[in-house]
Amino acid sequence: MKSQVLDNKGIKIEDIILSDDVFGVKPKADLIAQYVRVYLSNNRQGTSSAKTRAEVSGGGKKPWKQKGTGRARVGSSRNPLWRHGGISHGPKPKDWTLYMPKKMKRLATVMALSSKALSENLKILSEINLNKIKTKNIKDLLDTLKLSGRTLIVTEKKNDNILKSVSNLKYVDLSFVGTLNAYEILKSKNLVILKDAVKNLEKKYHAAK
Repeated sequence: MKSQVLDNKGIKIEDIILSDDVFGVKPKADLIAQYVRVYLSNNRQGTSSAKTRAEVSGGGKKPWKQKGTGRARVGSSRNPLWRHGGISHGPKPKDWTLYMPKKMKRLATVMALSSKALSENLKILSEINLNKIKTKNIKDLLDTLKLSGRTLIVTEKKNDNILKSVSNLKYVDLSFVGTLNAYEILKSKNLVILKDAVKNLEKKYHAAK
């Protein structure tokens, strides 16, 4: 698959041949849906907890006698109907971890990359020159590329200037070759990858098909 490499002004510098094994794989909706379910489930903390009537304090004495008061019978102030009582069927700590074979995770990422390439929502840049932290430069770059909506920028490795410049833009995310995952790609409308990162992605995911 042929694509264009652009500079920071959106001008074509050269053509690049993208590997069909990484950027030309036909996406499978069921595999991607399964990956998203596993990813989101594994990001749940599962730490929510509510006290039952056996765990709240108080309630050692019957509030009033069973009969003769004209009030409803009650055995404990810890019952769920009372203020400060226990919670019925409340949440308890739970492990939400789901498992998915590593090969399927890699393939899901390849399919996510391919979906952006096939839908022409992929832009490849030669580099991003930032000598200092400047959010405006990133915003101007995206405006030059005519990108609207959530955008994911992928670099070969961590760059503090780019990372801190992007952090102030709610609709822009930054990822690296070593940490990139399918969910990040799928939740973004646009994908911007630096040329060096493209080669490393192809090397990393070439055998995932």
